[in-house]
Amino acid sequence: MKYSYYPGCTLKNKAKDLDAYARVSARALGFELEEIEDWQCCGGVYPLGSDEIATKLSSVRALNAAKEKGQDLITVCSACHHVLKRVNDDMKNVEDIRTRANNYMKLDTPYEGETEVLHFLEVLRDRVGFDKVKEKVVNPFKGKKIGAYYGCLLLRPGKILQFDDPENPKIMEDLIRALGGEPVIYPYRNECCGGYISLKEKEMSKNMCDKILESAEGFGADMLITACPLCRYNLVANATENQIPVYYFTELLAEALGVKEEVQA
Repeated sequence: MKYSYYPGCTLKNKAKDLDAYARVSARALGFELEEIEDWQCCGGVYPLGSDEIATKLSSVRALNAAKEKGQDLITVCSACHHVLKRVNDDMKNVEDIRTRANNYMKLDTPYEGETEVLHFLEVLRDRVGFDKVKEKVVNPFKGKKIGAYYGCLLLRPGKILQFDDPENPKIMEDLIRALGGEPVIYPYRNECCGGYISLKEKEMSKNMCDKILESAEGFGADMLITACPLCRYNLVANATENQIPVYYFTELLAEALGVKEEVQA
């Protein structure tokens, strides 16, 4: 099974290993990520202005490229997923945005939101199935207590993203169980880490990260996993020497599947 793949800027530059872990894990689980040609940055932030069209065009190009291949579009980054999913909703449901974007694009066939946008985690849950993931695990995280950190972008706005219950999600906890670990539920797993203010308001962002890390530690977590590169960066950058480590979910997945060494080789 092939999916169109939108890696995004971070996973093609500063976090190439996280991209590589996703690719080898996909192959181990029986599907392939086919990177879109000539993709462009999605902007990382969904533009809220109703008349803001230009910054949405890179997302429309990616969505249309997947449509032309007859494939769903996968992302591994929650920021990219957030932007692509919301732009796709605009193209499907907001006539003014759809018309103006297509006028800019000058496509042979207008794009009208036909592509399905999926986060890699959704593919594991809905297409592969966590039972199959569990069957493929060769290095289970037995005895490890792992906290899932969701942050903001995966879950909200819930009616558009339709990723999981925005107040009580479980997709990453189910992944942790499939990998042989014990999920830790803690109060701050859905709270913002301050990623988008981490440069301008460093102290405020640090306080937000401290609360998340202390909350997870207080409930017994040995480590955190996240699905957002910015969240991971922010949590790691603000952690003290004695606080728990933070990993990207693709790294733990590749390790559990026994394919992490393929990236390190």
